[in-house]
Amino acid sequence: MQIIDFMIDQNLRELTEHRTMVLPVACYETVINQNVNGYIPLHWHDEFQFVLVINGEADFHINEEKIMVQEGEGLFINSSCLHSAEDKNDSGCAYICLNISPSFVLPQELNAMYVKPYTEATNIPYIKLIHAEGWAFNILASIRKIHQLTKETPSCYQIDISIHINLIWKNLMMNGIQLEFELAEMIKSQRMKQMLDWIHFNYAEKILLDDIAKAGQLSRSECCRYFKRILKTTPLNYVTHYRIQKSLILLKQPESNITDIAYSVGFNSTSYYIERFRKAMDTTPLAYKKLHMS
Repeated sequence: MQIIDFMIDQNLRELTEHRTMVLPVACYETVINQNVNGYIPLHWHDEFQFVLVINGEADFHINEEKIMVQEGEGLFINSSCLHSAEDKNDSGCAYICLNISPSFVLPQELNAMYVKPYTEATNIPYIKLIHAEGWAFNILASIRKIHQLTKETPSCYQIDISIHINLIWKNLMMNGIQLEFELAEMIKSQRMKQMLDWIHFNYAEKILLDDIAKAGQLSRSECCRYFKRILKTTPLNYVTHYRIQKSLILLKQPESNITDIAYSVGFNSTSYYIERFRKAMDTTPLAYKKLHMS
């Protein structure tokens, strides 16, 4: 079942518990434009994520990179990596999403040797899965099979899911990527999350560029470079975007007032809120509210 409006905490960590029955695994179809935002907003989670596009095409943003994924292709997104997705060319992109807890990939005795190094590596925020590659073809086939098993739930299907997860991980390791562990990359990721954490905690207050930079222990110019390189936007534009996303939740409440919402999420005027909302959402707050209420 698709999650169209998943919740995230102040650090952008997704709060959805990814489970299928008794397993720490979730497998479901996602249609990007059916999300409440019209796209999959920026978030992260502890689980590994495997994606198989089954219709259309999409741009996935993972840490600092944008990856276009077409029908029949897929992605491995590593644990704790910031990611989002947008439909490309109004293609009606749909994909199978498979989330797996790292602790469930292999038995505990093998986890430290074969799984944990991947969660700590700094050079693999993602791996693109193209069916022409034998190891990737096998992973994509197992994703399809797990999706089928979760829908049909035959006898002992949980064991079959576990077997396919083992096969997925074995094939992922067969791609030959040498893991790297760079301290500079770890520090960069930590500082980025510190700045996002500060914004998400203080978004309703007045925010200056100096405040954001201080949260990441960076200069103003270096702070701007971080946001431009990783999130493809400026720090203050990100603040505006985040405030609009927070306002969507309030607009769904029947008794909510546009002016009160504008000020409660940090805008200093109703007209500016409406202007930026229209630019971001291609509609007005009032029209969005009426559509949701209907």
